[in-house]
Amino acid sequence: MAGPLAGVRILEFTEIIAGPFAGMLLSDMGAEIIKVEPPEGEPWRLFAQFVPTESRTYISLNRGKRSLALDLARPEAQEVMCRLVLDMDVVLVNYRPDVASKLGIDYETLSALNPRLIYCDNTAFGRRGSQAHRPGYDIIVQGLSGVMATEGKTQDGIPLLNAIPVADYSTGIMMAWAVCAALFVRERTPTRRGQKIDTTLLGSALAVQNVHFQLVESADREWRDAFLERLGQAREDGAEYEELRKSLLSVRPLQAIGNIHYRVYKTRDSYVVVGALSAALRKKLCAAIGVEDQRIDNPDWDPTLPASREYALGLVEQAEAIFRERTTDEWLALFDECGVPAGPFKFTQELLDDPQVVANDLQVTVEHSLVGTVHMVGPPLQMSETPLQVQGPSPALGQHTDEILSCLGYSAGEIASMREAGVIR
Repeated sequence: MAGPLAGVRILEFTEIIAGPFAGMLLSDMGAEIIKVEPPEGEPWRLFAQFVPTESRTYISLNRGKRSLALDLARPEAQEVMCRLVLDMDVVLVNYRPDVASKLGIDYETLSALNPRLIYCDNTAFGRRGSQAHRPGYDIIVQGLSGVMATEGKTQDGIPLLNAIPVADYSTGIMMAWAVCAALFVRERTPTRRGQKIDTTLLGSALAVQNVHFQLVESADREWRDAFLERLGQAREDGAEYEELRKSLLSVRPLQAIGNIHYRVYKTRDSYVVVGALSAALRKKLCAAIGVEDQRIDNPDWDPTLPASREYALGLVEQAEAIFRERTTDEWLALFDECGVPAGPFKFTQELLDDPQVVANDLQVTVEHSLVGTVHMVGPPLQMSETPLQVQGPSPALGQHTDEILSCLGYSAGEIASMREAGVIR
C-alpha cells in the first residue's frame, strides 16, 4: 500500500538538521523528495566524512531522497529551478534569512510560478525583530531560549548544550506537521492555492519547554519578579553561571524535596528508572519497596518546615539503600507484578537489536550506494491504511542529477555541457 503522502512532490533546499529531518519524515510518508545541494555538497555531508562526501550525520537525516547537485548561483540553474517548481507541491527551505531571495528561491518568486505551492520556510529567530537577520544553529537557540539554562549542565562553571539538538529536531517535526496541514487545507480550498509556512528554531525550543516559559499571574508573578531582580544584580556584579542559577533557586517556589517516585536508582547490578506520578502509583511504589511516605494524600504537609526537609531527605536515603539490594531485572519483575511504571536504563547504542525496538519496527536496514549496509531508526509512527515505509537510503551527492534533468526535458548533450561548465555534479 502507498503511504499517506504518495504522489506529493517536494523540492528541498535544506541543510544540517531541522529541514533535512522534516524532509525525511515526509519521505517516510511516501512523498517524493528532490534535495538540491551545491556541487560540493551541503555542509552536513562534509562534517566528519568517513568516505568522501558522506558523513554519518548526513546519512541519518536524508534517507529516501534524490540528490540534485546544482549551483544555484548560475543562470542555467535558475532555468532548472523554473522547470522543477512547476510540478512541485511543497518547497522546504532552511537557509539563512537572506539566502533564499539571493538565490531566487524565495516564496514570492516560486509561488508566482506555481500558485499551488506550499512553501515552508524555517529560520532561527523569525522574520521580524532585532535578531531576524542573524543566522543561527541549535546551540545558539539553546542558549537564547533557556533550554541550556533549564538543563543546568555545566563544565568548569560554563553552561553545556543539551547533547540532543532539541531545537533542530523539534523544528523538523513542526515543519513536517505544518506541511501536512497545509496540504490538507489546499485540497479543501476551491482555488487549490498554496501558502507560506514560517517555522523557527526559537519557537520550537520554547514550545517544548512551555511549562518553564509559562507564567500564572496569581501564583508566579511575585517570585519571577524577585528572580529577575536578583539575576540583574548578579549580572551587574559579574557573577559566574552557578551563582546565576542560585539566584533562580533562591526565589523559586519550593519544589518537592526528597523525590523518591520519579527518578533513577542504582541497583545491585545497574540502574532502574521509575515514574510514579499519581498518588495511586506512588502508593504502589512505596508498598513494593517497603517504605511509607507520609506526604502522600496529606493536605496538611508543609514542605517548607525544616523537619519536613529532614524527613524527605531521610526517605531518599532509605529508598536508595533498598534499591541497591536487588538487580534491575528483579526490580522490573516486581514492578510489573505490582503495576509500577518502570524500565531499565540503557545507552542508545544498546538499542539496535533491542527486542522492544525490533518488535515495533523501529529499526530498519538500507543499502547505501557508497557505504553499504546502514541500520537506522525507522519511521516513528504507523498508519493502518497508508503505512509509512522507508523509501531508500540517503543519496550520494548528485546521484540523481542526470535522472532528474532528463525528466525535465534536458538532452544528454545539454546535461553534459552543464556538467562540464560546473553547473551540476
